[in-house]
Amino acid sequence: MTDISSLLQPTLDTAARAAAFIRRERSRFSYQKAEIKGLNDLVSYVDRGSEELIVRELALILPEAGFIVEENSASGKKDFNWIVDPLDGTTNFIHGIPCYAVSIALEYKGKIVLGVVHEVSRDECFYAVKGKGAFLNGEPIRVSDRAMLSESLIATGFPIYNFSRLEPFMHTLSHLMKSTHGIRRIGAAAADLCYLACGRVDAFFEYNLNAWDVAAGSLIVEEAGGSVTDFSGGENWLFGKEICCTNGYLKQEFETVIRNHFQA
Repeated sequence: MTDISSLLQPTLDTAARAAAFIRRERSRFSYQKAEIKGLNDLVSYVDRGSEELIVRELALILPEAGFIVEENSASGKKDFNWIVDPLDGTTNFIHGIPCYAVSIALEYKGKIVLGVVHEVSRDECFYAVKGKGAFLNGEPIRVSDRAMLSESLIATGFPIYNFSRLEPFMHTLSHLMKSTHGIRRIGAAAADLCYLACGRVDAFFEYNLNAWDVAAGSLIVEEAGGSVTDFSGGENWLFGKEICCTNGYLKQEFETVIRNHFQA
């Protein structure tokens, strides 16, 4: 079995180099350089360049691993798989709005064992190795201790093209607007999860996310003491296109709200 901890520092270095590339390109980027993949789904040469850099370096770090990547620069699933979002929050990046992040996770036989999220705008690097705790720029982090929704701040992401569950989503927003400190839509799921892990928000939910959006951040949440499930309280969150996360204290109350609206 590969020593996962030994892979952390080179993965952090790769994420930092990708973040530096993104930051440099943002300084000379213009909206006219953006491309459209689909309805409201934007991409740019920066996404692709970041992914190429990351894939090239990760292939050297763990040559036997496969890749699950957003922009399809590599493929081939194996026992070990790197799950990569080279630029989570592309729409924010293209419009010049913080925040956006590099997200790198390592999966082993269906379980995430390493996660790194480097938020570019604030140069914040969140990371975790399974069983070793969660960290931000070298300092340990923990989820908040808020135990009631009425004293909590919630994060989510808005659907941009899949509106099939819009009605239960809007009912959930209505409920949470009335019963919490508020809702934040930051625009990068990887950052949402890390902000939960360090106590800035207390719960997060979203549907129609891909594995590369949530893989790294979810491990960081768990290692910081939080809970990660799908909308039914199960474990099909990595590839199941839905995720519900809390600080742990809110797990039962928050999951009940999500289930009541999305399974009605």
